Amino acid sequence: MGMLTGSEILKQQELGRLSISDFDITRLNPNSYNVRLDNVLLCYAPDTTGKILLDPKYNNAVNKHVIPETGMILYPGTLYLGSTIESTHSDHYVACIDGRSSIARLGLKIHETAGFGDIGFNGKWTLEITVTHPIKVYPGMEIGQVYFTEPVGDTDIKYTGKYQNASSVIKSKMYVDKSWE
Repeated sequence: MGMLTGSEILKQQELGRLSISDFDITRLNPNSYNVRLDNVLLCYAPDTTGKILLDPKYNNAVNKHVIPETGMILYPGTLYLGSTIESTHSDHYVACIDGRSSIARLGLKIHETAGFGDIGFNGKWTLEITVTHPIKVYPGMEIGQVYFTEPVGDTDIKYTGKYQNASSVIKSKMYVDKSWE
């Protein structure tokens, strides 16, 4: 399995074998593409005792925050769900996302474990944002990078799951899985 270079990402975008919405060549890197933070963040809501207790069997409540142009401070100990402005799609490659090194050096992580999109995934990336220190974020800041790898084997099984066609940040939908039954 190989990783596409920046020039190959551009070529495959032009051929329609992968797509990145709002493509801007200035965000193309040697082997990735920079994606930007959208302006909405979700945080899981506390219960009546003021504590956050998440139960995967249920549709957990969230609070919505809109990041103003002047920025918003994120604090350690909180999981912020955000999304990219860009949508990606490919029926031919495995798309992966990671934080930019400049963001990581400030103590900000953009995903806990959800770092790749299955073949066929189409939509914006939901980011599981955590921070080591208080940090200010801004809508539109380049927060992550998407890269593409070539799969080994047939690509006849495509993603059609519950997060397909995401047009904004999406909280966990594990409650629809019923994996505990």
